[in-house]
Amino acid sequence: MILKHSFKTAVTGLKSHKSRSALTILGIVIGITAIILVMAVGRGAENLILDQIRGLGSRTIIIEPGREPQGPSSFAEFFTDSLKQKDIDALLKPANVQGIKELTPEVILVTTVSYGNESIRTNVIGSSYLMAKILDIFPDKGTYFTDEDIRQKASVVVIGSKIKDKLFGDSDAVGEKIKVKDRLYRVIGTLPPKGQVSLFNVDDMVVMPYTTVQQYVTGTNYFNSIIVQAESEKIVPRVVKEIQLTLRENHNIDDPEKDDFHITTQADAVERVKMITGILTILLVSVAAISLLVGGVGIMNIMLVSVTERTREIGLRKSLGATEKDIMQQFLFEAIILTAIGGVIGIMLGAFFSFLTSLILSQIVSLGWAFSFPISAVLLGLGVSAFVGLVFGLYPARQASLKSPIEALRYE
Repeated sequence: MILKHSFKTAVTGLKSHKSRSALTILGIVIGITAIILVMAVGRGAENLILDQIRGLGSRTIIIEPGREPQGPSSFAEFFTDSLKQKDIDALLKPANVQGIKELTPEVILVTTVSYGNESIRTNVIGSSYLMAKILDIFPDKGTYFTDEDIRQKASVVVIGSKIKDKLFGDSDAVGEKIKVKDRLYRVIGTLPPKGQVSLFNVDDMVVMPYTTVQQYVTGTNYFNSIIVQAESEKIVPRVVKEIQLTLRENHNIDDPEKDDFHITTQADAVERVKMITGILTILLVSVAAISLLVGGVGIMNIMLVSVTERTREIGLRKSLGATEKDIMQQFLFEAIILTAIGGVIGIMLGAFFSFLTSLILSQIVSLGWAFSFPISAVLLGLGVSAFVGLVFGLYPARQASLKSPIEALRYE
């Protein structure tokens, strides 16, 4: 019997047991849908994070205290006080580092901000005008603080739109004073609604001169990070090397393995995010694949039952000249057709739920989440479903082909 006839016979057999066929593919549909959804959401999350990172610009270099965490045991080393004003002064000397266009330290904390009877717990960021330039966040009302405000440790703040709405409602906030850690600060500017910009939620933050934050809010003399902007993207690797040498000399470090700081460029951050999201996606896909295994076992069990129920049919076909190969092809085609249909349905459902997820995240949760549907997910879904049909359909097909025609015709 040629393959075309085996295929037609398999389709006829499936049509005669529609309910059983539908239940058989259910496990495959669920498994493929889960895999497609996980891969699509994983790709969307990766794109979102990468867009935020790239928002800092390709010339941006971030210096953070402590050695770069390699795992949970070393993560505590990240929280050190190794970056101080002497490092800023050393980095700004052209004799030490050439190619730095601008530089700003950052002091970040979470604390309560209040006005009258209203209060809100939010992010307070101590920085300079460079932060506004890099993130492209400028007040729509009022002004941003100046270098003179930083030198004078001025008690001034710029607030995000959510902070303004929460504390002042429809009233004008510029000129009013808010309280941060029992000290009053004058609002000199309010930022327009911008949502998430790079790694910052602009709407939900209070920005102050970093010297003011150190003097009156944290009471510390160190920085949580230093943001450096190189003159061009081409010289970033050289600038990073010179920064490393300067900080090691400043901190009396001879062995690079003992660095009490780590430097991240945007290219480094992009590669790191891709690696992390890739590992997480593989892990989640592996978990989702368990349902495919369960579905495959279900197909094998139902196909074995089908072989038993159709024993007389098998005996009749063999008595009319069908070979073991013909019988095996028929039942193998049945298993592959079932899993292929389940794979197609799973892909369509996966695409639908992926789109629905991206819509919810972008509209309701207010994230800049774009719908992503990788072709690799489709190929994986079709490939896995066909493989499951072939593997788990092989044993029942073989059992069917080995039945004796005489014994099969006698079966009741």
